[in-house]
Amino acid sequence: MIPVSEALDHLFALAQPLGTETVPLAQANGCVLAQDVQAQRDQPPFDGSAMDGYAVRQSDVSEGATFHVIGEAAAGHGFEGTVGKSQAVRIFTGAPVPTGADRVIIQEDVRRDGDTITLTGTLDTGFHIRPKGGDFRDGQTVPAPKQLRPADVALLAAMNIPNVTVSRKPVVAIMSTGDELVMPGETPNADQIIASNSFGLQAMLRDLGCEARLLPIARDNRESLELAFSLCDDVDLVLTIGGASVGDHDLVGAVAADLGMERSFYKIAMRPGKPLMAGRLASGALMIGLPGNPVSAMVCGHVFITPVIRAMLGLGTQAAPEFMAPLATDIGANGPREHYMRGKVENGAVTVFAHQDSALLTVLAEANVLVIRPPKDGPQPAGTSVRCIAI
Repeated sequence: MIPVSEALDHLFALAQPLGTETVPLAQANGCVLAQDVQAQRDQPPFDGSAMDGYAVRQSDVSEGATFHVIGEAAAGHGFEGTVGKSQAVRIFTGAPVPTGADRVIIQEDVRRDGDTITLTGTLDTGFHIRPKGGDFRDGQTVPAPKQLRPADVALLAAMNIPNVTVSRKPVVAIMSTGDELVMPGETPNADQIIASNSFGLQAMLRDLGCEARLLPIARDNRESLELAFSLCDDVDLVLTIGGASVGDHDLVGAVAADLGMERSFYKIAMRPGKPLMAGRLASGALMIGLPGNPVSAMVCGHVFITPVIRAMLGLGTQAAPEFMAPLATDIGANGPREHYMRGKVENGAVTVFAHQDSALLTVLAEANVLVIRPPKDGPQPAGTSVRCIAI
């Protein structure tokens, strides 16, 4: 068995960054920006009004001063003239500030009579002008790599960027294996269960920006497994679930080897997730064989699959980010393997669930962190800071 850190090193060596593609901005959310982008204009492109009111010269402003209104400026319809002494232009939010004006008096501080306004009461002290280029300047750069969020897409749109070059989305095939499995919605026999791991992993992969395909369930025989592998020739990553242990019906590793897989490692000194293997298929795709227990597969998804996908997208080779949190209650000693225990952070402290069986999806669904226990870690009292991974 190898430690988690060594397994990650092997996986990063196998996870080559993919190529790039150019996509319309409307399709870019969740993609990883692969090339720097430069703004094509200033934002705002002019000095603009931040309020509804009147554009005037600051030098003419005093309590009780009067101004002659000479025109109007609205968003998309600027005033073409120049504001002179004791003149004002009615202005609305988003409109260009007219030449000669350098302050907007909010309409609440004005009394209007025909084309004459009078400044009333204690004036608001703000100038209410958004300066040209106050948000970003023409040529300003959005650096790559960066996974684009909705706010990034809005920024690129404002920069007048219609298309972006992004890392190609990894194509992942998810292969559940086992005679005991049926799909959700089907009626299982008394000795069968519903396939769940593949759906959880597919959701995780889609959140990471992948194209994730669910293959038909492969049964515990060579013919079915070979057929499933034949459907993976055009993918970047194959995830098999189950069949990677050493039982009489665990055939995934043997079939993959017969089909040309070069194994990188097998078995990790961790709980849950010990029977994990990885290698490269003859097609060039990376293969990761996950354990069949549902919690084990999902924990390995957070610990291994997420960093691998980020590496394939060009986001670097880092383990899942960790943070420290104090224990809310005492916990007992750990065994000889690194343990990724399901827990929940509330009010700044983490509670480790009492039941850690790798088949308990209800516990995993309630958890929001994995608490990392070192091998042979002794009992720890409440208040001890422990390493956590958010899930």
